[in-house]
Amino acid sequence: MPRSDLCHNRADNMAVMKELKGVSRRRDRRRHRVGEYTVLALFLLLLLQACSDNNNNSPGSQRSQPVNPAVEGPITGGGGPDCCRIRFGGLEIDLRERGYVPGTPFYAGGFFDLAEVGYQEKEYFISGIATSYVNSEELQSDGKWSVMEGEGAEYNSRIVVQRPIDADDFNGTVVVEWFNVSGGLDAAPDWLQTHTELHREGYVWVGVSAQRVGIDGGGPFGLPLKTVDSERYGDLDHPGDSFAYDIFSQAAQAVRRPVGLDPMEGLKVERMIAVGQSQASFHLTSYYNAINPTLDIFDAYLVHSRARNSAPLSQQPQVEVPVPDVVYLREDQLEPAIMLQTETDLFSGLDYYRARQVDSQAIRLWEVAGSSHSDAYTTIKAADDKGDDPEVADVIATTSASPPFIECELPINDGPGHWVAKAAVSALNTWVRDGMAAPMAPRLQLDTQQAGFELDANGNALGGIRTPYVDTPVATLSGLGQGEGFCDLFGTTTLFDAAGLAELYPTREGYIDTVDESTDAAVAAGFLVPADAELIRTWARISDRVPP
Repeated sequence: MPRSDLCHNRADNMAVMKELKGVSRRRDRRRHRVGEYTVLALFLLLLLQACSDNNNNSPGSQRSQPVNPAVEGPITGGGGPDCCRIRFGGLEIDLRERGYVPGTPFYAGGFFDLAEVGYQEKEYFISGIATSYVNSEELQSDGKWSVMEGEGAEYNSRIVVQRPIDADDFNGTVVVEWFNVSGGLDAAPDWLQTHTELHREGYVWVGVSAQRVGIDGGGPFGLPLKTVDSERYGDLDHPGDSFAYDIFSQAAQAVRRPVGLDPMEGLKVERMIAVGQSQASFHLTSYYNAINPTLDIFDAYLVHSRARNSAPLSQQPQVEVPVPDVVYLREDQLEPAIMLQTETDLFSGLDYYRARQVDSQAIRLWEVAGSSHSDAYTTIKAADDKGDDPEVADVIATTSASPPFIECELPINDGPGHWVAKAAVSALNTWVRDGMAAPMAPRLQLDTQQAGFELDANGNALGGIRTPYVDTPVATLSGLGQGEGFCDLFGTTTLFDAAGLAELYPTREGYIDTVDESTDAAVAAGFLVPADAELIRTWARISDRVPP
């Protein structure tokens, strides 16, 4: 049948697809895996996508669009008798006592009611056939990788969508986060670090369960979706991380160019930014180098806290496609990317210092003085932060990185990482929307052995992105020095005693003036957004850290 005839019968095709989905659900309401009916439905989805007015490919474009998955939701229910209880280190932990509400999406994120900041959250299951990728040429360190499709596999995963309740508040930009699974659960560290900026500026945030561990388990803390709430998530089915890249692409496609059920509920996407931190950033590095050149989906990337190399392109039981020991972001792409790096990332086994690269037309490297791979804001403060409390600007000293899962010997870092992460999202959005490139940043100064940093008289690193936390300090903040295990990623905080503060700031007025000066400098340089600067200035005035 000619394509024009197929497109002419679009309404009939939609009706057939709806009936096929209904038959599939009636056949087995407890199974969401792709079967014979869903495959037929997917064929129609692809057909409708080809006929859709939402096709954004320009004439002659060599990039294709990702496949549209089948979308089901919003998901409700769950919280059965086996829900929410896990065992860790001999302890039985009830997640309901730690802020999780059964029957809602589970991931390591916030605890407060999103309606208080004008947002809502819904969860959707996505399913389809994902492809793996293999290299067509040897992978080189320059990141200019050529790939082709490998095996295909059925999958059933999920996305979480946060959007403004009032459609008029949407700013047109969707931030899509690759959930981090380093701890054995779906975690959203970039949401945690940037959510106050996302909410006040009207972004939509989408979290994607791209990797298998977050669904089925295998990490150190035993919090995969199927364990936390088997009634809600028991039918999810992930074929393995060789397919994670395409699952991520299809999730983004379901939001950007929906066919059938629309997770955006009618909001029109103008821009889409991919974000990922730590392990997720390792995958985004490979995604940018290998997948981005082939697909028309993302407009910009925030690659946050990456290592010197990146995630495998494919792995067992599929064909193994390892990556070079040192990997750079390719410099021949139009889509801008900010690599946001902490002090920890340059060393501590991640050794990013070996993959440093100069800024180029589309690449920016931001290294943040006084920051660590994870920190007290991310794991302690962020979950309750609605963006209006200046107390978050205080520097605290705690050894409880993520109680009871991570307890450290020394107080963990409570530095400026999250403030700069919000500025990075804002800079990428401006770059894509207005064409104004993100500012270039100075590099952290390494010592002569290339094993640490040059330090100032207060013990803080020299160079890098400067904030009041290192230029008007009340503590020595480091991304290093904690020891082994997960604590090694949390850096350290050493608060100055009263005598040290008095020597630095003989008068309270002088301290406030210096905070104002360093804060204004960070805003002017583009590394701190004005709303956050106001919180920092306010805290300097109301805190008793520096006495009169």
